[in-house]
This record gives sequence, C-alpha cells and structure tokens, in this order.
Amino acid sequence: MHSRFHRHWMRFHGVDPFAYAGCARRRRDSWSEEALHRAQRFAHRRFEEDDVLGAAGLGVRRPLRFLSWRLELSPEQTGSLARILERLKLERAQAALDARRAAADLADALEAGEFARARVEAAGELRAAAARRVEGAVGKALEELHALLDPEQRSQLAELIRTGAIRI
Repeated sequence: MHSRFHRHWMRFHGVDPFAYAGCARRRRDSWSEEALHRAQRFAHRRFEEDDVLGAAGLGVRRPLRFLSWRLELSPEQTGSLARILERLKLERAQAALDARRAAADLADALEAGEFARARVEAAGELRAAAARRVEGAVGKALEELHALLDPEQRSQLAELIRTGAIRI
C-alpha cells in the first residue's frame, strides 16, 4: 500500500496516521460505533459486488500487463487481449449498474404505501439477467482467449486460474 493512501485510509478510519508500534492516540477499541461501521462498509463493499457479479475483476491489479508478462505474449496478442479485457470490463460495469438499479427498485417497492410484488420480481429478474450476461461475456472471452493463445500459453493460463493467481 502506498504511504499516502495508507495515511488517508488511517485518517478515514479515525486512527492517527503517523502513530507507530501501538503509540496511536486512539486504539480500535476506542473507536466510535460510526467509525467502526464506516470501516466495515469500506472493507466489505468490493467483496459484496464480487459475489453478486461472479468476480468483478480478473483478480490482479493490472491484468493486461500481468498476463502479457506471464504468458509472454506478442504485441499482436497483447492488443487482442486488451480488446477482450475491455469488453469484459464494460459488461461487468453494466451488470454492476443493473444491480444498483435493482437495489433501488427494491427499496422503492419497500418504501411505497402498498407493497408492489411485481416491482420486486422485476428487480430480481434484472439482477438475474445481469448475472447471465456476465456469464455469457466470460464464456465468450474464454473462447476468444482459447483462439488467441497457442497451446503452451493456454496451459500456462489454465495453471494461473487453477492456482488462484488470476480469477475470471
């Protein structure tokens, strides 16, 4: 973690960012309930989206650079991989937007004077359709990767997926 981000994160969670070796003025047990709630929300927000959409990213910070290096891709292969990853990223972003819309519809149905069962079912269908689209996009991306890579590169990619170094 970069030192500037670390200080920002510590300040966000109510800890003295320049305290070292337990010398902080405020310890975790003295945090307010609101600060604890913010810390938990900050820590779990991304993982909840990953669970809903079947992994929101490829599991590494720079997937194109990482895969180009590990699979020793040619410049043409790297360009094709960039297009594949961009399409997958856009589809996942659209699915995340649909999931947020569905959550807003659920909240609206709950808040209304009369319970709108049809609205709840429509929101559930919207979330399910988004998840199906992401699954289809992942399948298409894997198909394109299979055609793009040579057999040795495919076996290396399969090993990266098996070991958890990258997730799709």
